Amino acid sequence: MTKARTEISRLREMGNTDRTALDALLDSCILGHFGMIDSFGQPLVIPTAVVRDGDGVLAHGSTGSPWMRRLAPGTPTCLTVTAVDGLLVARSAFESSLHYRSAVLFGSCRLVEDKERALDIITERLIPGRIQEIRRHRGQELAATLVIALPIEQWSLKISAGWPDDPADDVAGDSWAGVVATRTAYQPPQPAPDVRPGIQIPASINRLCGRADRDE
Repeated sequence: MTKARTEISRLREMGNTDRTALDALLDSCILGHFGMIDSFGQPLVIPTAVVRDGDGVLAHGSTGSPWMRRLAPGTPTCLTVTAVDGLLVARSAFESSLHYRSAVLFGSCRLVEDKERALDIITERLIPGRIQEIRRHRGQELAATLVIALPIEQWSLKISAGWPDDPADDVAGDSWAGVVATRTAYQPPQPAPDVRPGIQIPASINRLCGRADRDE
């Protein structure tokens, strides 16, 4: 890795160079933000769905998307991915913070030629088992889609964890301190108004929502 670009300058003790930890973060998140300089010479940050595929991160969009067309030829970019794991509740507002895992990946994207495979990977990551329940991609849909991959080569990872680090005089006071973990869960599925009667909620959606034992 290029240290001048990836080295953490503040709170270095939170820095982590373990690729396994990076992969765990990327595999736990489905939203990332690509940063770039746009065609007008101005900074631009775009949120989009991202999925790790081995040593790269996939993103997809329309062939008419300006930011996708900007990155596809290899324009330098960075991708940020963050997971908020909880609140770090200290005895003062100054010491309070978040439990989080955050990564920045630097590099240039490449255009993915096998779009059908890449879209299957993205779909399976978002809803495991879904591709067995739906029709295959149509030719015109593939033609209208761009898929890019950012290699996982230059990156920095920062992990905030542990307990509040309050000064002794605050510890001696009467305020509570601790950690409040966050939990993300899908809510019960809501069928679209035009779903025909008799079409049941598929197994992939029931599993995603923790309803694997339901017979919908």
